[in-house]
Amino acid sequence: MRHRSRTASAVSALSVLLVGVVVVSAGIGPVHVGPIAVAKVFANAIAVPAGVRMEATALAAPWHAVEWYAPFGYDVDPLYSTIVLQVRLPRIAAGASVGFALAAAGTVMQGLFRNPMADPSIIGVSSGASVGAVAAIVAPVALPFGLGLRASAFVGALVAAVVVYAIATEGGRTPVATLLLAGVAVQTFLGSVTSYLILRSGDSIEEVTYWLMGHLDASRIEEALITGGISFALVVVLYLYAEDLNALLLGETDARSVGVEVEWTKRILLAASSIITGAAVAISGVIGFVGLIVPHALRLIVGPDHRILLPTSALAGASFLVAADTLARSGPAELPVGIVTAAVGAPFFLYLLRKREVSEL
Repeated sequence: MRHRSRTASAVSALSVLLVGVVVVSAGIGPVHVGPIAVAKVFANAIAVPAGVRMEATALAAPWHAVEWYAPFGYDVDPLYSTIVLQVRLPRIAAGASVGFALAAAGTVMQGLFRNPMADPSIIGVSSGASVGAVAAIVAPVALPFGLGLRASAFVGALVAAVVVYAIATEGGRTPVATLLLAGVAVQTFLGSVTSYLILRSGDSIEEVTYWLMGHLDASRIEEALITGGISFALVVVLYLYAEDLNALLLGETDARSVGVEVEWTKRILLAASSIITGAAVAISGVIGFVGLIVPHALRLIVGPDHRILLPTSALAGASFLVAADTLARSGPAELPVGIVTAAVGAPFFLYLLRKREVSEL
């Protein structure tokens, strides 16, 4: 029961933080919108059912028969509403969804591999997405079924994860060390494929390079909602296995001794993490270090219990990426958010390495 109260308190605090970051971010830009004005815009945008029209026919879909109204009638400059809801909100929603997904996946990967320096790309998901996306940019006519950029990146991510898992699995067992080595090998191979495609990109080189840097400026609200919905549903699934993941921290032998179905649990954790990482990378490109920084930082604050660590890391990841993207678009020249996260993540990664070396002395 104690962990439930701690989880509820931490989730509540981080949810409030996320709302605050979103409100502040929505007001920052060439046209400044104050936090109170942003809050009024969001309040006016909330629509609730007012009632059912009596003239609706029996064949009409239910949503056609419902009248909608905004419960708040705040007086806000229409320009502010347009800027906040149509220009900034899609990008903010995408940042929150991607950060949520990458931090959750990073938490699981660090727990599964028992390594605080693991991240969602460790099993080749990001490299697979890169190949799919670059192929879609360079040679779209060669793709089957008319797959677009984001769909191609998502498919590439999942194919890479399946290949890594298949290589590492033998006799129904998937040793974590073998999985790690297979991931490194597949990442290296896919990196060479991406490099070859870049050489063949011709006039598309700028678009390819920009996508590989990681960005959110081309995001649409529909994509953000889909990614957020997928990520939330699968994080709920991952949360159901939080206790099993805690047991895996002790080693597979000890986990089996307490009744954990080790191989099945690893399949679920890998599948869910791969899907949410693929969905995130598909709409944002490759954004590094979010899945490394956030879970490790939260582990130092809330401890290693994944029943608390998983939901808090996901929410903190959402806030972190929204804040990083706000910083990326606030300078004299807009930067891809991947540059900002890398600038923050690389020093933090070196700090982890240094701390680990000192602890081993």
